[in-house]
Amino acid sequence: MGSVVVVGSINVDFVVVVERLPRPGETVAGGRFARHWGGKGANQAVAAARYGADVHLLGAVGEDDLGEGAVAALVADGVSTERVGRLPDSATGVALVTVDRNGDNQIAVASGANLQVDADDLAGLLAGLPGPGVILTVFEVPDAAVARTLDAGRAAGWQVVVNPAPARELLDAFHGSGAILTPNRGELEVIAGAGQPQVAARRLAEEVTGGPVVVSLGADGALVVTGDEVTTVRPPSVVARDTTGAGDTMNGVLAGGLAEGRPLLEAVQRSVAAAAFSVEVEGARDGMPTGDELRQRLDG
Repeated sequence: MGSVVVVGSINVDFVVVVERLPRPGETVAGGRFARHWGGKGANQAVAAARYGADVHLLGAVGEDDLGEGAVAALVADGVSTERVGRLPDSATGVALVTVDRNGDNQIAVASGANLQVDADDLAGLLAGLPGPGVILTVFEVPDAAVARTLDAGRAAGWQVVVNPAPARELLDAFHGSGAILTPNRGELEVIAGAGQPQVAARRLAEEVTGGPVVVSLGADGALVVTGDEVTTVRPPSVVARDTTGAGDTMNGVLAGGLAEGRPLLEAVQRSVAAAAFSVEVEGARDGMPTGDELRQRLDG
């Protein structure tokens, strides 16, 4: 199993589970509250670590109780946090999550210290690790950090996977980068334009990145576009309780599978299955399977 370096966000999730999601201006009472450790970068790091990868997270938290707890939780899951900054002038990022009885959710985020992630020392981190491996980043960190991740990955010969969430226009650094992009349907429309997912994904690969595109389709699995080939990967049948963190599970296990040396399609198949299993349990991380659990359920 190779190394996975994550350049990403660290949040604390405050979750309320209610009968249905509120409409604008409406209050829905009678919910249940829970606090979970979150952030797309941190969640994806945990998913990769549970899968079995050697994971290093480059991120930032505030010098507050939430940041202390978030870092401790990452360490408990086997994620190296030596490159996580503790910033005295910023608060740890938080997310307010509302989940309905069907597992659908609404999320609002206050980014806090995540806006200070700069990835300036990424090249030094990569130089000290056995490689090449996989670098995974998300759009919950500044554009400059994403651009440095693409540049450092290319220079070191590491495969870069970018989860463009929350979606925004792609930087010039993506052109010809060869990065694997992993948008969901909505994110794909923002970064590649409207149209059928397979058409938009192929346009994105051919005209921008020159690399594969893996489109998350939620309960329908994922679409893998590599060159002229388009493959749909179907998930196993599960009963969803909470879809929060399913995309993070998919991205983390995808990075872990690639670091393990699996071909892209095989890594996507395992990541889609892991994401499906994760929604059986409430919380962004609580349902993330370990590598052994995943192999047991897939291989018997």
